[in-house]
Amino acid sequence: MRSSSFNWAAIAIATGLIGTALPVAAQNEPYPSKVVRIISDSAAGSATDASARILADKLSAIWGQQVLTVNQPGAGGSLSARAASQAAPDGYTLYMPATSPFLALPGAPGVAPNLPLELPRDFASIGFVLQQPLFIGASHKSGITSIGDLIARAKAKPGEINYAATGRGRLTHLTMELLQARAGIKVQLVPYAGGPAQAMSDVMEGRVQLVLDAYAGLASAIEGNLIKGLASTAPTRLPGFEQLPILAETIPGFSVGAWALLVAPLGTPDAIIRKVNTDLNKAVDDPDLRAKFAANGAFVRHMTPEEVTAFVQSEQATWRPILEAVAKDVPK
Repeated sequence: MRSSSFNWAAIAIATGLIGTALPVAAQNEPYPSKVVRIISDSAAGSATDASARILADKLSAIWGQQVLTVNQPGAGGSLSARAASQAAPDGYTLYMPATSPFLALPGAPGVAPNLPLELPRDFASIGFVLQQPLFIGASHKSGITSIGDLIARAKAKPGEINYAATGRGRLTHLTMELLQARAGIKVQLVPYAGGPAQAMSDVMEGRVQLVLDAYAGLASAIEGNLIKGLASTAPTRLPGFEQLPILAETIPGFSVGAWALLVAPLGTPDAIIRKVNTDLNKAVDDPDLRAKFAANGAFVRHMTPEEVTAFVQSEQATWRPILEAVAKDVPK
């Protein structure tokens, strides 16, 4: 274990030990028998928030108990992770983090010391919820009309083009860093912790030339021609956006996406973990949920808790070189 590892695990283990002393009646109650909270690290209206609410509605129907989403954005996911890790390990507080809290570089300037999250060190894996491509859009006032145009302008005037993304070190930022590395360009990040809605007025007014966010955050703005859609990061052109190029058409092999998981505080009983995994899979198999996710460009996947842990570890290995390069460029 690294010396930078945070102490929430110890707190969660302690609360887990307390959980083992629950009254027998409470332990024998069918789960769930009361309201379940799903903590989100994303702002209201963001892609992850929209997906969490859709999932919460479906789980409410399956369980016959209300499932509430709780938004706790900030500090790159650190605030929500703290709240979720310190919750009682009884299955009534779950955590649906976005990709970025798992992809922080430990010890980098501006990164919370308790990030990145790691599995199984920090949380108990439950299941995989979705994957979602990202969109790159441009202000109409910027005059940028395509990825090729963006690359040409950025090469002609390095560092003069700026872009809005949801926070330094999050997947949107990392994706643009990867694009810069692959295209040989330099653009400037303007972080917006409040999500795409906060940035959109600046993009539409031309104060910021570009915006990068998940499908749910930008699809309506592109469809409504509020911004110019440049490309998606999907491996193929998306249904409903057949006219929108993918980045791989300009930069071969470029395909990334956001993902969302469901996890629980350490010490949550395995029987509850397995039940939530089973019911999560029922939820994502529901045609109505799949249609709503698809409308946001999201695709579901089944994973066991063990497969979730292995997936996260693989993603962390893939992104680590980009993270290290980003850390070197951050002013000390």
